[in-house]
Amino acid sequence: MEPVSRDVTSLLKKLADGNQEAGRELIPVVYRELHRLAVNHLRRERRDHTLQPTALVHEAYIKLVAQRNADWQNRAHFFAVASNLMRRILVDYARRQLRQSAAPDQPNYRWTKWYFSPPTVRIRCLPSTNV
Repeated sequence: MEPVSRDVTSLLKKLADGNQEAGRELIPVVYRELHRLAVNHLRRERRDHTLQPTALVHEAYIKLVAQRNADWQNRAHFFAVASNLMRRILVDYARRQLRQSAAPDQPNYRWTKWYFSPPTVRIRCLPSTNV
């Protein structure tokens, strides 16, 4: 079991250094443990929860590897952060469900501060050479 632990730590260090291949190698090594964490978190939720453990693992993993300045100390640190992240995902999911059930008639729009305008078309007149 110890070589896997060292392997996870070295892959995390490579990932933190920007090696995207390390992220692909990390998935099969940590997936089973992440799935176990997701199952444990979902056991504490209501029985008819619509979020599945696999979906929770995938969402958490995407957010974990997207962290650019992550300074992973070791395997335990990675899984502790993953567990906290899964909990936050579940809380956000519950809030979203509550918001939708409180106002089912209202569409759930998310406003952003980015506004897009159509591109400006510039027409340039060139002097005629056939005069």
